[in-house]
Amino acid sequence: MTAGAAELEAVAAAARAARATVADLADVADKFLDDALRAMAALLGRRAGEVLAANDADMRAARAGGIADAVADRLRLDPARLDAIAGQLRALAEVPAGPSQRTVRELPGGLLLAERRKPVGVIGANFEARPNVVTDIASQFVKSRNAGVLRTGSAAIRSAVALADEVIGPALQAAGLDPAMIQLVRTPGQGAARALVSQPGLIPLVILRGSGASTRALAAEAARHGVRTMAHADGGAVLFVDAGADLAMAERLIETSLDRLGVCNRLNLLLLHDELWDQVLPRLRQLLARLGISASLPPHAHPLGHEWALDAGREATVTVARAASPRAAAEIANEETSGLAAGIVTADGDAAAEFLGVYAGTGAFWNSSTRLLDGFKLLAVPETGISIDAVPGPRGPVTFRDLYLRQYVVTPAA
Repeated sequence: MTAGAAELEAVAAAARAARATVADLADVADKFLDDALRAMAALLGRRAGEVLAANDADMRAARAGGIADAVADRLRLDPARLDAIAGQLRALAEVPAGPSQRTVRELPGGLLLAERRKPVGVIGANFEARPNVVTDIASQFVKSRNAGVLRTGSAAIRSAVALADEVIGPALQAAGLDPAMIQLVRTPGQGAARALVSQPGLIPLVILRGSGASTRALAAEAARHGVRTMAHADGGAVLFVDAGADLAMAERLIETSLDRLGVCNRLNLLLLHDELWDQVLPRLRQLLARLGISASLPPHAHPLGHEWALDAGREATVTVARAASPRAAAEIANEETSGLAAGIVTADGDAAAEFLGVYAGTGAFWNSSTRLLDGFKLLAVPETGISIDAVPGPRGPVTFRDLYLRQYVVTPAA
């Protein structure tokens, strides 16, 4: 199914408005960009009532529609979450933007080669119904001098509009920037998402986040139109409890990895060393039961890497399986899962080195939680998403530092 004329025009109008701000962004001092981020943080406090009221309307509509608990958790805002978002915006404002140019080397003939960073211009973003992602992505676009067109899931549209109108737009204006640089698509439905990836002349790059099937379908649609994408389609983390594990530590990591069930870096597949299976499995099943989690045990009626966060009504499930060695566990993670994140719990340094050496995924963890695979937790910078692409380019948490084009410039040497 393709986008309709109304959706195409709505997205095109937003893209044209954003594009009109691009030329002026090139000359804006870093200070004004950072001032805009600080203003967003301040307005999240001053406009909290309006934002939370809009979010409450989204939550009530979603509950009436039978939304799953894990999805509701992603959708929900509260004062503590707004405070956390504001804290991330203030932290991002303090991060140096980095040099826009670096000298590479001298060339024959008295020439100098430099590498410059150039903003993309207008970047699109389509993401799941998570209101915090509105500010995460908008802030990355502002910091990187890119204009943006944002589109979120219909369940979060009221929250997104409130954030755009009460926080982001006024903050940009207060900092002396054109509020039109960040556009929100307000047309609900998947047609708007398809329109976002259908206009290469206006939106050459689109960040895609969300469930695997829908995101892959949008990536295919984008490729058909010649639009480049940075997609975050699949997740599901792995934890291997080795024979040399501290079991108390393993239990702590399991618990902290299941604090939120609707996120991509939560524990999805728990692997237990063969030597521990009979003795330790009952203990871990008791832990999971205490946490309200069902254990899917062998023989499995689903692939080992089945992502429970995307399985409506069964999000509170973890697949439990056995592995003969650290190498075998890493190979299972490589072959059976998305490659987002995998960790090992062990006091044996050789076992950890074997696991980390074989695992080829995006984030690898030793005696630590896969929930750390997050832009702010790892890099102290909010993210637009987590790329698990197995090709050169941004991989892991994608931040403002990744939203540039490389340009080579040759000039006479001074």
